[in-house]
Amino acid sequence: MTTVLLVLHFFVAAALIGVVLLQRSEGGGLGIGSSQGMGNFMSGRGTANLLTRATGVLATLFMVLALALGLLNQGTGRQRSLFDSPPPAAAPAAPAAPALPPVPSVPTN
Repeated sequence: MTTVLLVLHFFVAAALIGVVLLQRSEGGGLGIGSSQGMGNFMSGRGTANLLTRATGVLATLFMVLALALGLLNQGTGRQRSLFDSPPPAAAPAAPAAPALPPVPSVPTN
């Protein structure tokens, strides 16, 4: 369930970013949502109203999904820090491998 909501949350976030970037900014930013780019399909004001409504719906959906994911993961019981958990039990040390006999040295004259 959490995975499905997380994937849906990702798609809503991507759509929200796209819709915000399509809107005409007052400073002249991207402004690719103007009526010239859309042909005669909608007027400039109609496009602005559609994008404004889409932004509102997507923002609301984004917040609802964020709250739902937060509530679903509220009782997971994970440790907050490594210092909160007790130290792991030490495993018994394995016996050392037998040492090899020393290699005889060759005298040099």
